[in-house]
Amino acid sequence: MTLMTGDTAPHIECVDLVRIFSADGVEVQALQGLNLRVDPGELVAVVGASGSGKSTLLTILSGLDTATAGVARVASHDLLAMGARERTRFRRHTVGFIWQQTARNVLPYLTAAENVALAIDVARTARGRERAARVDEMLDLLGVGALADRRPAELSGGQQQRVALAVALANRPLVLLADEPTGELDESTSAEVLDAMRSVNEELGVTTLIVTHDPTVSDHVRRTVQIRDGRTSTEVLRSTRLDEHGQTHTTAEEFAVLDRVGRLQLPHDFVESLRLRDRVRLTLEDDHVEVFQGHGERPESSARPARPEEDPR
Repeated sequence: MTLMTGDTAPHIECVDLVRIFSADGVEVQALQGLNLRVDPGELVAVVGASGSGKSTLLTILSGLDTATAGVARVASHDLLAMGARERTRFRRHTVGFIWQQTARNVLPYLTAAENVALAIDVARTARGRERAARVDEMLDLLGVGALADRRPAELSGGQQQRVALAVALANRPLVLLADEPTGELDESTSAEVLDAMRSVNEELGVTTLIVTHDPTVSDHVRRTVQIRDGRTSTEVLRSTRLDEHGQTHTTAEEFAVLDRVGRLQLPHDFVESLRLRDRVRLTLEDDHVEVFQGHGERPESSARPARPEEDPR
């Protein structure tokens, strides 16, 4: 699968996204100017601690909630401008959604096949033989075709989430959103579900965004976006290469996210390792910026001043 980047319109785009909740005269700013871009076909994990704003982001992108300010677009839909009718069509056709709680994803009194068929019936995207063929296709794709006649209570947690994936993909959405899809699963089952999501991403080319607090999810995706205090703070990009012996190696490179006014958040482990506090000293080199502790003498290796002086001429 080739990821489309560059000038191609992103499938997910957030610019200075803000969400404020008010209750009893108290305001809580869950998102504080968040920026995010996910290109068509990407598989991205958004990670962050509880209360960082990641679940709020997902409910906005799914059309279940509306942002207070900023820009939010999914597959060319302006989420802040959508009316009720367009929002319903958007949730039925454009995005698929998976909850953390397996019981919220499928109806307990229907079989796996009936759950997938119901999603198709609600959206009216197929009938008759076409519908039956699509049900079989989705269940087989997720490796649960042999369990089509079983109800959720007869399935393991991992099997239920695979059926949930089949339901979410039943109407061929452009974007798949998953909120803590492995939160109720053990480690080995989580890995199986994440591998299934990666396979679906590669097989169907569906743009996939996984929101989680579990850092191990990062091992299953190429790009991880960290959210802190309602803003994207850092990104990790993973790539694979072959060495001279034909062995495959995975490398990870971490980036700080720079917003439109020049703000960035240093990774927490960097800050703790160097004991950076209150303020830091910056020096500008030819091709990079150096960051030092804000107290003490300037390191001798710093060859340039913090800001280039203007030529008096």
